[in-house]
Amino acid sequence: MSISVLTIVKGRAGALNNLIKGLAANTIFPDELVVVFMNEPERNLPDAPFIIKQFSFSHCEDLPLAAARNFAAKNAVGDRLIFLDVDCIPSSFLVETYLKNFESEFLVNGEVRYLQNGFDKHTDWFSELEASSEPDPIRFEMAILPHELFWSLNFGCFAADYWKIGGFDERFAGYGAEDTDFAFTAREQTIGMKLIAAVAYHQYHEQYKPPLNHFDDIARNAKVFFEKWKKWPMEGWLRSFVDLGLITWDNDELHILRKPNQKEILNARKV
Repeated sequence: MSISVLTIVKGRAGALNNLIKGLAANTIFPDELVVVFMNEPERNLPDAPFIIKQFSFSHCEDLPLAAARNFAAKNAVGDRLIFLDVDCIPSSFLVETYLKNFESEFLVNGEVRYLQNGFDKHTDWFSELEASSEPDPIRFEMAILPHELFWSLNFGCFAADYWKIGGFDERFAGYGAEDTDFAFTAREQTIGMKLIAAVAYHQYHEQYKPPLNHFDDIARNAKVFFEKWKKWPMEGWLRSFVDLGLITWDNDELHILRKPNQKEILNARKV
């Protein structure tokens, strides 16, 4: 029995160091941390009381999320996998909680709490993560987590179940819809969903609402998803794109009218 923690990275140097710091403070250490840098070289990383394996993953897409997660899983030795977003700092009981709750033919979803802007501006910030964060407004205290709400920020599963699902579909290039597709495929494979108290603290960073900075990826991946499942993902974002006059979206067709300009992208940025 062994546990691999996997994270994929583009930029985010400070966030990754904080993730490693959190893992090093866990009550049980993973057997390894697998770090995959997307179209970036390997780095000098902090020392840790567990093995850190890092890889530079080259891909034609700037942000190959699906392909990079599969690459990380292929290079993991653990029969149990924990996927953590690079922006997540694991709580001290995260690995232990996963270890107690791994279940065959289930995707095990940990909780995510969101840190406020400036959470790390004082010396004791690491001991005050709980007080400086707020729960996920959608998934907080849900008794049953539907597959539609799966999110890859913080989840685990047996490696055998990951490959039974087929990993993440690499037809999804860049940002958007690959998580929902992964969960829908899991449901087809009769792999269930379970929410556990393995808390990770999501580090604050600027966001775009709607995410116009990922417009091309979202439009393309929405079409891939619809072709596969005959339903549309990310409907709220697509409606926003319609309202901005960027796309037409009607029943089974989506057409790009124009791309957002730099001013529109900047106006969508929330800091």
